[in-house]
Order: sequence, then structure tokens, then C-alpha cells
Amino acid sequence: MKKIAKLAVLTAFFLVGASACSSNHETATESVTSATGGESLTMEYKKISADEAKAMIDAGNVIVLDVRTQEEYDAGHIAEAIRLESADFETEAATVLPDKDATILVYCRSGNRSKTASKMLLELGYTNVYDFGGINDWPYETVK
Repeated sequence: MKKIAKLAVLTAFFLVGASACSSNHETATESVTSATGGESLTMEYKKISADEAKAMIDAGNVIVLDVRTQEEYDAGHIAEAIRLESADFETEAATVLPDKDATILVYCRSGNRSKTASKMLLELGYTNVYDFGGINDWPYETVK
């Protein structure tokens, strides 16, 4: 069973990596090593631009995850973004984000918390994580 799960994760990373390579946009990846059953498995989240995130949002079938505080979220956020502070990931991620294979686009205010949150999501078993930095660099519409 563990081998099947590992194979599924590796296959997902290969497919995501292959589709990212075919894009005209350059993406960066960062590896996170997670212990699974006593073995190490290296996983990656993708660092993408606001333009790439906007294109993915417009195409649909993504979850936009805002990891800022409630006050920051209330001041302005991306439409339909789900708010979940990274401090609450361990207790609430499974409820708020039940599909660990869903495409999750993560942002914060400046990009620091989104990077940390992306790594945490991978450690919790999420497989399709994209960090597009901070809302400070988001040139598109926001809502209050």
C-alpha cells in the first residue's frame, strides 16, 4: 500500500512537472523532504508569477488559498479565495482542503508566509501546490 501511495505521488509530480515544462512561463520549484514510513520522499511546490496564477484561476478548477490574518483578508482579497492561516494547517487543513490532489494556489501579503505555507502543505501530503507570492504584487482586482 505504501509503495502504491509513493508511486501515485511520484506520478503526480511527473505529470505536473511535464505540464509545467510545456508552459511558456518560467517556474521555479523548491523541494521539501517529508518522512513517510521511515523513508524520505522529496516533493516540490512551484513558485509562479501573478500572471500565471491569474491564468490558472481564469481556467478554473483551482483552490486559491489566502494564508493571511482575518484582518488582512477583510481589507482585500482575491475573489473566492479561501482563508486559512498556516498556524491552523495541522488542525483545519483536512477540513478546509479535503482533496490532497487538488491544485492549490497559495498567497499572502508579501510572499514569505505563502512560501512557508506551501512547504507545510507538502509536508501534510498535498501534491499540487503553487506559491504565487504576495497580494502586494497582485495587479488584478481584489474584493472586500
